[in-house]
Amino acid sequence: MRNQLKVLPQYLIPKQAITALAGKLASAKAGKLTTAVIKWFVKRYQVNMAEAAEPNIAAYESFNEFFTRPLKKGARQIAKADFISPVDGAISQFGNIEADQIFQAKGHHYSTLAMLAGDKKLAASFQHGHFATLYLSPKDYHRIHMPCDGTLKSMTYVPGDLFSVNPTTAQGVPGLFARNERVICEFDSAHGTFVLILVGATIVGSMATVWHGMINPPRVGRITTWTYENQSITLKQGEEMGRFLLGSTVVMLFPENTLSFNNAWKAAKSIKLGEKMADGVIS
Repeated sequence: MRNQLKVLPQYLIPKQAITALAGKLASAKAGKLTTAVIKWFVKRYQVNMAEAAEPNIAAYESFNEFFTRPLKKGARQIAKADFISPVDGAISQFGNIEADQIFQAKGHHYSTLAMLAGDKKLAASFQHGHFATLYLSPKDYHRIHMPCDGTLKSMTYVPGDLFSVNPTTAQGVPGLFARNERVICEFDSAHGTFVLILVGATIVGSMATVWHGMINPPRVGRITTWTYENQSITLKQGEEMGRFLLGSTVVMLFPENTLSFNNAWKAAKSIKLGEKMADGVIS
């Protein structure tokens, strides 16, 4: 009840309008004002600029350019493992998909069918499978990379709400990730079909992939699917696949028997790009 009360204002505020305004401001090139905002943000959230390819705050012409900054070469070493984390971020939840139910937070689950926008065939691929939910905080690196080699099959944009995706909101809003705006990226791999889902949130100005570019805005208000099975778009493990302009969450779904999530996951506080995910081991 306490968390529900905390998130009550989110039901009332004009999230779409706030997000659209935030997107415009973040893309603005305002010279010294932009630099001042970035400087405040770096201090407020303790952003590690030493690992950025361009550590000079004044070099970024817009907040979006800063927020999607690349890392310097060697900042993340790719582990020799079947799977790696696709993002810098905290493990929000992970584990087995119980029939078609994915655990969100205490007292809350959502279905694979709802998460995958009613695609029954794709949802069936993850019956009794595995999932991981990874939350990116403001200080994190916001590019998304491949957890393993994969060939792109399809991408689906799903319009939806724009609730915050922080832990408090996850505990207070039922079906949060399956009701928020999201982009579903389906891949074939040596381990079977898997999906990477980019989940939007309040003030997430846009999401983008390397093969498509900016997906939103515009927010068209309808489910839109692109298919790529005849284009041979294959990305290697660790290769960039997309990015958030302002932060959010990634949800991964894998088929049954692909990963074993053991007690090592429970001891993990956070994971970084390049650290091991194989067999649930973080190292």
